[in-house]
Amino acid sequence: MDEKLNALIEAAKTVEMTRQDIERQRESFAYGNTNIENSRITRETIAAAAKKLKESGEY
Repeated sequence: MDEKLNALIEAAKTVEMTRQDIERQRESFAYGNTNIENSRITRETIAAAAKKLKESGEY
């Protein structure tokens, strides 16, 4: 099992994320953390907030 895990870790080190991958990961992280505190937060809420920040130049 350790060999398989180590192989996966090494493979992950070579992955290059695109700008879109990074944005999706950021939104997923934001959703996961905010939804814990407020169940009314949706993925759409997070996407709209990210779009608004991007348009304003803050993100």
